[in-house]
Amino acid sequence: MTVGWHESNLSRTELVGCMASAFSHVVVAGSLGVALRLNKASWRFWVLGAACSILPDLDVIGHGMGVPYAHPLGHRGLTHSLAFAALVSLVVVRTCFRGVQEKAYRPRLFLYFFLATASHGILDAMTNGGLGVAFFAPLDNTRYFLPFRPIEVSPISIQGFMTARGMEILASEVIWVWLPASLIALGFALKRRFLLKRPHISDL
Repeated sequence: MTVGWHESNLSRTELVGCMASAFSHVVVAGSLGVALRLNKASWRFWVLGAACSILPDLDVIGHGMGVPYAHPLGHRGLTHSLAFAALVSLVVVRTCFRGVQEKAYRPRLFLYFFLATASHGILDAMTNGGLGVAFFAPLDNTRYFLPFRPIEVSPISIQGFMTARGMEILASEVIWVWLPASLIALGFALKRRFLLKRPHISDL
């Protein structure tokens, strides 16, 4: 689903607030780590995963510098793209996981940090406001939403959550993001636990 909004329809407050909250991005990153069997990784891994999940929103800095929302460098533009997610993942794995023992895990680490970063755009494409997400930038700046958009757009500040409206938004994210992400992670964890308990041919 492509975007049908015009930048003139959005105020500066709306431009900055059209996103899922940082809380939900971090929750999804954590769930991905468990699903990919990386739950026993060090604290450095989890910190980097959380950072990657919120990194795309650095583009809000451009608003203060006059970058239009619909510009490729505007909010939900290049930093929300799949290409950006791949680049971030490559840089993180190559610079932060260079140990000999970690080489065998690099493909899985690359997949994890890619998904953690890319999940940001996916969640934003499920919100009910703002412009869509330029998943294919820089080759194509077309903005896309997903067909299913149950997530309420959130305020960017902590103070914005300290209101009745903020609590409603957070409750929406708990239902549509936190709960499904946690259930998926739990499902993967239980599946691995079950498979480990199954007898092997050599045990029969």
